[in-house]
Amino acid sequence: MKQIPIGAKGGFELVVGADHLANRYKDATLPPVLATPVMIMIMENAALNAIKPYLDRGQSALGTRVDVTHLAATPVGRKVTGEAEVTGVDGRRVEFSVRAFDGAELIGAGTHQRTLIDLAKFGERLRAKAG
Repeated sequence: MKQIPIGAKGGFELVVGADHLANRYKDATLPPVLATPVMIMIMENAALNAIKPYLDRGQSALGTRVDVTHLAATPVGRKVTGEAEVTGVDGRRVEFSVRAFDGAELIGAGTHQRTLIDLAKFGERLRAKAG
């Protein structure tokens, strides 16, 4: 694996559709706006994209911590852009600053942590846990 540099950036985009709405995940009476878990998924994908160029074959990184604020509502049809920047690396742990925009404004911001994994070893542990 190449050293992951502080400042490495990644992005991810998603057009908000019916399957991404808060009223599909929680309370059907909620207005048709982007669900917070979907915004977090956009941020997590941006973070993974920031470090993918530095990972070896058979490696990935799992999300292990999220601390974000959902700042504004986003309606169906808007393109949401997630941005992530590496702010720290400590062994297998990678820290990120994350933000999300909907073309009109900043809709979310915070921090995220991912842990680097060897996919084969992780699969073995998961199979053992499943019995």
